Amino acid sequence: QVQLVESGGGLVQAGDSLRLSCAASGGTVRTYSVGWFRQAPGKEREFVGAIRWSGSNAGTVDSRFTISRDSAKNTVYLQMNNLKPEDTAVYYCAATKNVMLDRGANYYYWGQGTQVTVSS
Repeated sequence: QVQLVESGGGLVQAGDSLRLSCAASGGTVRTYSVGWFRQAPGKEREFVGAIRWSGSNAGTVDSRFTISRDSAKNTVYLQMNNLKPEDTAVYYCAATKNVMLDRGANYYYWGQGTQVTVSS
């Protein structure tokens, strides 16, 4: 059973940067692909980006976002730059061995989420 814990969220101003962390236990990020999703109030969950188990980046939906991995720390990061108010959401990381990484239904394990609020 893989457990994922997100951290790094908070209240920031537009234009600021944040780095979210997704710490894994009970499994290694080298054997799972890890995706990031977000959900804003009243909206559906949205795919943000993912990194494959091999370490190759599966891309993000916005060039302001970058995903990286520290295998030694068993942690995956989501770097978000030039944040905008529309980035306000709860951000989740999730792990899977499925190859279709942009669909939340394909993920086995989920973290509890971390709130990101961007003020204008």
